[in-house]
Amino acid sequence: MIPTTNSAPAAPAPAARPGGYFRWAICGLLFFSVAVNYIDRNIIGILKMPLSKEFGWRETDYASVVAAFQFAYAFGYLFGGRLMDWIGVKRGLPWIVFLWSFAAAAHGLCSYIPVAATFTLTYPWFSWAAKAFTWSTLVLPMTAVGFMAARVMLGLAEGGNFPASIKTVAEWFPVKERALATGWFNAGTNVGAVLCPIGVPLMYATWGWPATFYVTGALGFVWVAAWWWLYDTPEKHRHLSSAERAYIQRDQPPPEEKKPSVPWLSLLGHRAVWAYLIASILAGPVWTIYMFFLPDFLDKRYHIPLQQNGGWTALFYFIAAFGGVAGGWLAGRLIGHGWSINSARKISLLICAVAVVPVFLAPYVPTVWLTVIIVGIAGSAHQGWSANLFSFVSDTMPNQVVGAVVGLGGFVAYFTGGVVAKLIGYVLETTGSYVTVFACASLMYLVSLLALHLLVPRIGK
Repeated sequence: MIPTTNSAPAAPAPAARPGGYFRWAICGLLFFSVAVNYIDRNIIGILKMPLSKEFGWRETDYASVVAAFQFAYAFGYLFGGRLMDWIGVKRGLPWIVFLWSFAAAAHGLCSYIPVAATFTLTYPWFSWAAKAFTWSTLVLPMTAVGFMAARVMLGLAEGGNFPASIKTVAEWFPVKERALATGWFNAGTNVGAVLCPIGVPLMYATWGWPATFYVTGALGFVWVAAWWWLYDTPEKHRHLSSAERAYIQRDQPPPEEKKPSVPWLSLLGHRAVWAYLIASILAGPVWTIYMFFLPDFLDKRYHIPLQQNGGWTALFYFIAAFGGVAGGWLAGRLIGHGWSINSARKISLLICAVAVVPVFLAPYVPTVWLTVIIVGIAGSAHQGWSANLFSFVSDTMPNQVVGAVVGLGGFVAYFTGGVVAKLIGYVLETTGSYVTVFACASLMYLVSLLALHLLVPRIGK
């Protein structure tokens, strides 16, 4: 079983001093890995139109490419966390960045696949109308199959990035700074999301789409070199002062608590894990609305040209980038002023949950700039929520299972996100409106926080 205690740890002693700031250089590495992660995953959406035109893809062909990544990412998130707990982030994180960078660059190799080549698969299918099994045939262009293979590898590798980053923060930062550090590196998602629609069209116009994939994939190889040059564990790092090392390790569990191998199913025996999973299922998929449906919402609501749409979408991500940092800073500030971890974490989550509520007004606002501000604040609150929810895991669970728990939460969140995307499509097809979508999104965080508080009345480990 996982070693736990019932009482919350005492607030950090006010007299403690950081003794240096090298830990923030490690946070900077995590920031850039997450930024590259988002560039490599979002590039396919930016190049959807030229790729579909060149290869003659139907909408269902492109949907198959997207679905391949989403399901692979969910499994990568699940097992990536377990892998990080097993081999550690020093070796594990650079390997997954190397693999996803190779997969990102491999998209460009699909240019060598003949456009006319097809893939055919015949499989049994139960027909409810005939009440019997029948044979169905799936036909896909080989170019789409090639992209699907690259996306599967990309998703499996990228899925381990966030669990590894959370585990790195847990090892490199004291409790009161974890949410802030998480917010800083998580802001890399927004930086990558903003840079992608700005840089990719320029590279495509200059070099074509294969070279665009090669260049963006190469960014990850540069990061791997920087990681190997700069990273080591806090216990062994040559650039870490003894004072900063003591500051980092002052509320870390003793080494003997990090060694035991924990059975996977034993994680489900802890209320904190269930609280994290429920919050991941309810609130996590809301980000799917912004990633995959915000441009469509703006187009349906205001009928703006594509370039303007991209600019407003970039502004959304710019606003959202501040939330993770602010949410993490708030929790650390409260802890630094003597608040208990329980109170600081839950008040921070509550503020983020309340800030999302006005998003239900988005379909009714008369101007695009006000809509983007409302949705941007909601996205910013989501990032602050995520920073504190990730830190909730390291607050309540031992370090040796942090990666596994975060990975399990990501798995259920991304699978639920797939279901939510299908439901959104059904709602839009039925009503033609995003009113229901944003109304539901506005309440998910408050419901999640209620469930978290009922399951874990007092945060501690």
